[in-house]
Amino acid sequence: MTEDSARTTATPVCYRHPDRSTYVSCVRCDRPICPDCMQPASVGFQCPECVREGRKTTTQARTVFGGGLSGEQGTVTRTLVIINVAAWVLTLVAAVLTGEVGLRQLGRFVIFGGITGVTEWGAAVPAYSCGFAGEVCGGIASGEFWRLLTADFLHYGLIHLAFNMYALWILGRECERLLGRGRFLALYLFAGVGGSVAVYLFSPLNEASAGASASIFGLLGAMFFFLRRLRADPRGLVFLIVLNFSLGFVVANISIWGHIGGFVVGAAVGALMAYLPSGPNRARLQWMALSAVGAALLILVALRTASFGIL
Repeated sequence: MTEDSARTTATPVCYRHPDRSTYVSCVRCDRPICPDCMQPASVGFQCPECVREGRKTTTQARTVFGGGLSGEQGTVTRTLVIINVAAWVLTLVAAVLTGEVGLRQLGRFVIFGGITGVTEWGAAVPAYSCGFAGEVCGGIASGEFWRLLTADFLHYGLIHLAFNMYALWILGRECERLLGRGRFLALYLFAGVGGSVAVYLFSPLNEASAGASASIFGLLGAMFFFLRRLRADPRGLVFLIVLNFSLGFVVANISIWGHIGGFVVGAAVGALMAYLPSGPNRARLQWMALSAVGAALLILVALRTASFGIL
């Protein structure tokens, strides 16, 4: 047998794995591919390189507001629920281990909650005043700016947590489905920080505020504009918004300013996501608009801090 005929009759091997024989070729480039390299196509199989090249030229499906379809899985909503629950469990465990809550008070504390070292560290408090002159010795005004974010993940008791997580589970999955993962997460966080900023601006000193309700009110505000943009009837949602705001004036220990701030910021973000023009530049315009909202919140925080004579 000649050298040329031997080369012709040799068993083909995978172009990525030379030690593997194969008689299957990529339908696009005709290179031999082994089972590990076979990517199912509408007809036959393709190699990994051809699949990657094909994805570059394929337009990815998007939601009506420009987000990816991955939001339909509700992954971010589930993650946020887990983080909130974990933070509450951490608060409970820390209170027991440090002796802040005794066994006699444990049952009541689990249901109704209370102030602990964790909530004192992370709740949104405009400023702790101390001394006869009212000097600032803690709170956001003293530079504890992490409170603007951490307050959104802390809760006072199981009832507080359960109501907020139920609302997040219902509203969050729908908003995530419409926006996609990244945009939904931005909406949630911006609304939460917006609620804390409103507390910083308008709530009395020494008054602590915590809970995911600011973000949830933000989702309600955003959902109103989503329904309007989709030409759906928003009357049921409006009734729900009015009802929840009314409860803030009836039920004690509810942060009205946190709800208002979260609602306003969430509604603003939702309107921007819904009504910015579609097209190839929509994503860039949306993220630029979010940056503008973030800059506005930073300016408000800076002005409020300066009013304490700190900046």
